[in-house]
Amino acid sequence: MPPAATLARLVLIEARRGGLPWLAGTCIAAGIGLALFLSQVALTESRELQVAIVAAWLRACAVFLVAAHVATRTLREIDDKVLELMLALPLGRPSLYLGRLAGFAACGALLAAAFAAPLVLWAPPGPVLLWGLSLACELALVAAAALFFAMTLVQPVPAIAATAGLYLLGRSIAALQALAGGGPLADDSIAGTLARGAVGAVAFLLPRLDAATRSEWLLYGAPSASAYAAVIAGLVLYAVVLAAAGLFDFARKNL
Repeated sequence: MPPAATLARLVLIEARRGGLPWLAGTCIAAGIGLALFLSQVALTESRELQVAIVAAWLRACAVFLVAAHVATRTLREIDDKVLELMLALPLGRPSLYLGRLAGFAACGALLAAAFAAPLVLWAPPGPVLLWGLSLACELALVAAAALFFAMTLVQPVPAIAATAGLYLLGRSIAALQALAGGGPLADDSIAGTLARGAVGAVAFLLPRLDAATRSEWLLYGAPSASAYAAVIAGLVLYAVVLAAAGLFDFARKNL
């Protein structure tokens, strides 16, 4: 077995022993309980409300679990000198970094499958499958970001906060662009133009997470094949960029 595959397998074993499946099960149970509560209080369109709220809840839980797990596990290895021990083995830094990242991405894929499964209770299997695949790619991006920030910042809270900030900006940047530059009331002054340019520059550097893993896919059907392929390609490309940045930073570290 290649070293990177062995490291990925060890990451999955660590996740299982660290209680990640139990946390995921708790989130799923809470989502189902929320759906049951909504079914009792919603007067109309109960199914639509249930699937929209539960899908958003499960997506947020999956992102938080992956970000927290990657950051805490990575920093624990650094603090316990496990990373230095691994580097003493005949194992290249690219294999070590990419093997760990592959394991974390696999954890995200398993979480995506587990979190998508309950949605079959309210939505057709086809859109649920596409939603779960998009979530898996989204979690791979989050894992790459969390690993990069954990290796760079070497503190759990800043690493998780930076990952959450990147994710939330990616989710909300389209709305910020609309607020900054749309409508007949847009400010045409120099300050307004500079503000729109700054928001546009930030949007160019961020992943378009607002277009991924959308609850409306479960309500109104899957998007077109070209639109869906563009979303998945954007997520994968940004995850590769984050992995390359993390690998470059890790290669130059003096451990």
